[in-house]
Amino acid sequence: MTATWVAVLVTAAGCYGFKLAGLTVPQRLLASARVRRFAELVPVALLAALSAVQSATSGQSITLDPARLAGLAAALVALLLRAPFLVVIVVAAGAAAALHAVGVS
Repeated sequence: MTATWVAVLVTAAGCYGFKLAGLTVPQRLLASARVRRFAELVPVALLAALSAVQSATSGQSITLDPARLAGLAAALVALLLRAPFLVVIVVAAGAAAALHAVGVS
């Protein structure tokens, strides 16, 4: 077996284990306000970190691509205007694509 398949199988088993562990956690622990708040904020923090990394890096270096940053700014404006998530994605992609089309990058 190659190392890649071992990694895939171990990751799949780990994900299944986490899912199973989540189902066996006592309800009183999940009802805690601190745990609920953590579960609400972690996805937001992870998405923000992913957006920052994808828009300001290229490989192992920091790259401030104006088109990517404009797309991120357009997404921020759409979010401030309370646009639905799909609209935010389309606006960001459209702004970045438009700037790439005119040669800004």
